[in-house]
Amino acid sequence: MDSRQTRQAQTFVYSGDQLKVKARIQLRKSVKNNLVKEMISLFGEEVSKLEKSVFEKITLDEYTIILVDGKPLFFEVEGTLYPTVRGALEMELKKRLVVVDKGAVRFVYNGADIMSPGIVEADPGIKEGELVIVVEEAHKKPLAVGKALMDGPAMVEATSGKAVQSIIHVGDKIWNMEI
Repeated sequence: MDSRQTRQAQTFVYSGDQLKVKARIQLRKSVKNNLVKEMISLFGEEVSKLEKSVFEKITLDEYTIILVDGKPLFFEVEGTLYPTVRGALEMELKKRLVVVDKGAVRFVYNGADIMSPGIVEADPGIKEGELVIVVEEAHKKPLAVGKALMDGPAMVEATSGKAVQSIIHVGDKIWNMEI
């Protein structure tokens, strides 16, 4: 990846603990533009409002995070960028959603995997293995980002078992990052 690097001994605070930064790199305009185009193709035009933003890549012990104007809006999983819960919320993303009922909210909020009985709706285009955004039913606010363990239609039809493995969620280390 072509980028300008500014290495800094830096830490980010979350809930009294610290995330140690291994590297912090400002991405070049061409790299940033390619990332924005990729995210638009996956999640729609809502992402296009980031075209004039500054992107920085931060490598932590556990995660690689993309800061957009200083906010942790994307993280990297297995070489693929995906919106953080805060990113999905701020960009108001409407694709690749899994909707859970109010009974599941407190469990998802605490980092639990998403069980099929709690799912009321899922994007029919979701394929097993893809990353999805888990939202609550009433206001469609993001609660978690996870990996689909089954296709979208199967999530809604199944009466038991895990449908989504939670990766990050509201209230976790990334959500609570202070920059």
